[in-house]
Amino acid sequence: SQALSWNGISLTVLFCFCVDFYACFSWFIVTNFLLSTLQLTHIYGNIYTLWMGQTPLVVLNGYKAVKDGIVTHSEEVSGRPLTPFYRDMMGIFLTNGHTWKQQRRFGMTIIRSLALGKNNLEHQIQTEAHHLVDIFANTKGKAFDPHTSIVHAIANIICAVVFGHRFSSEDESFSKLIKNWDLTFFAFCLTPQLYDAFPWLMHHLPGPHQEVFAYNDFMHRLVMKEVQAHERQNTGDPQDLIDFYLAQIMKDDPTSTFNKENMVQTVVDLLLGGTETTSTTLLWALLYMVQYPEIQEAALEPSHVISYEDRKRLPYTNAVIHEALRYSNVTSVGVPRQCLRSTTLLGFHIKKGTLVLPNLHSVVYDTEHWATPWKFNPDHFLDLDGNFVNKEAFLPFSAGHRVCLGEQMARVELFIFFTNLLRAFTFQLPEGVKEINLEYILGAILQPHPYKLCAIPR
Repeated sequence: SQALSWNGISLTVLFCFCVDFYACFSWFIVTNFLLSTLQLTHIYGNIYTLWMGQTPLVVLNGYKAVKDGIVTHSEEVSGRPLTPFYRDMMGIFLTNGHTWKQQRRFGMTIIRSLALGKNNLEHQIQTEAHHLVDIFANTKGKAFDPHTSIVHAIANIICAVVFGHRFSSEDESFSKLIKNWDLTFFAFCLTPQLYDAFPWLMHHLPGPHQEVFAYNDFMHRLVMKEVQAHERQNTGDPQDLIDFYLAQIMKDDPTSTFNKENMVQTVVDLLLGGTETTSTTLLWALLYMVQYPEIQEAALEPSHVISYEDRKRLPYTNAVIHEALRYSNVTSVGVPRQCLRSTTLLGFHIKKGTLVLPNLHSVVYDTEHWATPWKFNPDHFLDLDGNFVNKEAFLPFSAGHRVCLGEQMARVELFIFFTNLLRAFTFQLPEGVKEINLEYILGAILQPHPYKLCAIPR
């Protein structure tokens, strides 16, 4: 368009150039970054700086460096960079200071309370696991894609936590809610850089980012509709996160950060963060079982109803789940942090305000801590006697002040879903299919390519 120009340069041309630049840069960050960090570490050591234009990004590689940054100096390196995209699109998840501390403390307290309450969270997880087993059983051993049914099941758990109820798979709003999550996470690879470069233009220019904006608006409307329903039905006996949050809003506290805007964004953050990573890990776990049938057979034999406590008597099964978390590495390199005050990491001075990227990918594949890091090997989590052992370099949920809010819930979900599925079925490739694609799809969450399998009743 010639109507918009800058120093005689068509804005359309300028924008296209920047799209190409940032698209290439984003691809580098998510894909080539994973491939090149090992080479860069050999050249520059476990701490080095990448320049993103004029902005330095300090990268921490390997368990020792990452631990020093996010555990030993957790308080100093607990900030989040407040860019235009994350400010407008991500809300509470990437806030700092008093708001973040108060909202996070509330979220942890409520999740813990719901886990122990009369509507026990593990019971709800069991219910969804049984629904999923029924869905798989209805395929009668024929080839099917497990993606949608797994995402439905995991999403319904976080919906029960925040909304107080589950959704039918036929519910139109629920289907729309989970259908576009992949779009949102894919957008994090490209949209943030474009949005930060042109925050004043992005809402007015066509492109796939408009779908992300529309979906974000849809999620906010859906959550607000649920909030309004809770306000009308308020019984004074909180049953879910929205009930507890509304009670906080009613308190007369001048330092409170509890308001409807933050509530809606908190719920949206939990819906996104509480579904995609867990469901993707479960999809990888089933794919690994098909790839390694001998591990699948050793993981679990048919028995009674499984509870989370049973992980103590099923060390090999527990090890398989932990290895699926490690090997799939669904969160890739992690989310950048920002130094809230100057500090020293492994002898290097890091100034206040510096962006720091703890490369979690380098931790789960650290050759100093894993015997066969590039191989799916449950023995990583077993001692010589076959007992389960925790590994200090196991950080799929990150660590320190920014450790995943839903870590415990995700652990329970993965154990109960995985064990119930293996208790009911043997998973194998469809007839005629000889190879499995174990490469990931580009995105903020590293997902497997769509696949089909057969669930053969035991």
